[in-house]
Amino acid sequence: MSPTIFLVLFLIFIYIARATLLRRKQSKNDRKQPPGPLALPIIGNLHILGKLPHRTLHSLAQKYGPVMSLRLGHVPTIVVSSPEAAESILKTHDAVCANRPKVQAAEYISYGAKGMAFTEFGPYWRSVRKLCNLELLSVSKVESYEPLRRDELGLLVKSLRSAALAHEIVDLSGSVGGLTENITCKLILGRSKDDRFDLKGLIREGMNLLGAFNAADYLPLLGAIDLQGLTRRLKKASKALDQVLEKIIDDHNQVPIEQKVHQNEIDFVDRLLLLMDKPINPQDDQIHIVTRTNIKAILFDMIVGAYETSAVMLDWAFSELLKHPRVMKNVQDELENVIGMNKMVEETDLEKLNYLEMVIKETSRLHPVAPLLVPHESMEDITFNGHYIKKNSRIIVNAWSIGHDPKVWSDNVDSFYPERFIDSNIDLRGHDFQLIPFGSGRRGCPGMQFGLTTVKLVLAQLIHCFNWELPYGLDPHHLDMEEKYGLSLPRAKHLLAVPTYRLF
Repeated sequence: MSPTIFLVLFLIFIYIARATLLRRKQSKNDRKQPPGPLALPIIGNLHILGKLPHRTLHSLAQKYGPVMSLRLGHVPTIVVSSPEAAESILKTHDAVCANRPKVQAAEYISYGAKGMAFTEFGPYWRSVRKLCNLELLSVSKVESYEPLRRDELGLLVKSLRSAALAHEIVDLSGSVGGLTENITCKLILGRSKDDRFDLKGLIREGMNLLGAFNAADYLPLLGAIDLQGLTRRLKKASKALDQVLEKIIDDHNQVPIEQKVHQNEIDFVDRLLLLMDKPINPQDDQIHIVTRTNIKAILFDMIVGAYETSAVMLDWAFSELLKHPRVMKNVQDELENVIGMNKMVEETDLEKLNYLEMVIKETSRLHPVAPLLVPHESMEDITFNGHYIKKNSRIIVNAWSIGHDPKVWSDNVDSFYPERFIDSNIDLRGHDFQLIPFGSGRRGCPGMQFGLTTVKLVLAQLIHCFNWELPYGLDPHHLDMEEKYGLSLPRAKHLLAVPTYRLF
């Protein structure tokens, strides 16, 4: 017998012996862990995740149930795939499961998780969230951005109208992505999109890396080997991102902050710079001094949240509407009846557009922006649904699986059918666990109101102003709906369409 075969057999023996001892110990302590697939030695279940982990985990949940146990490397992992189980984690046990696991991507991309999305639960996270809500994401702040959204959207409509007159094919994904990038840059950075750097490309790369199942997070010894090449990509993306954020901060420092305060020209970056070298929240028992690194981390998280949520939701909404002309016509009929054919959509009109609201809910059900919500980590041992979850377990909520559960959504679960929400009180703001594209509880997405307002306005305006057709005579049923997995779930390929102006 060769030494290699002997080593493999020895490792398998050790693994089986260890698993047997663990099962006996659990039985003795009457602690029932969730069921799940058999894990291999060393790598656990990492090998089964595939290119679209949300779909793989959905299939496994059909066999093992809505609360499933995996072992990813040496990390015990719980996958939740039902509204009831999600409510237990995100509401009943919210305080215990509000932590974030440490991941290599956040160490590089989010400056050691010093922003908000990936930082550990505690006083610093509470202070950053409070600051961002107060200065950028509150309902009153979001409403105050209406003139900016209107002006930027007006420029896009003008551009698309020129394309319509020329019968040109429009890169709808690129157009909508450019719009949300412009809005995000002006609101957060106080400036238009800067052609000196590709901020949108850096954000997408960052989202892909943050969402990847990185073996280094589960098998630290493999981190130095970098078998997946993710560490190299992280270092490259981190360096490029840091150069951009440094330039943005330097540009803001060109004008004295006192002058900006006097002229009432303070943006979000300036407000962060005003906190430089000061406690982020002096009332906290633990004093956290704001450094340049903290500012860059917070800026990255805010840019990602503001841009990515809106861009991905809009891309999928347009895709489904082009794929289903019946639904597109229903939306346009509602717009014609509520708005009229001689004027543009205003933000005050949005609350009257009930069918449009159903379209957005149905899009979020089928295509949640984050198919696997940002992972949680248990800070204590807990028991729920009859299962024991030990401290420091990683908890993954499969929002995509919940949205595709026939027990929740009936037999036509894979069909785009907005009418399913008629006479339904199900909301998508985290109160109803059948539909949680933004998460729920303490770690729910703080930029939800910002994203939904942008999505509703852009979708309503572009459908009201234009008829849309697929190019080259493509049959809507044949539209490519392939996904590209990351922390978010964008289309794999850009959506192309031909507009025709329809207002009087």
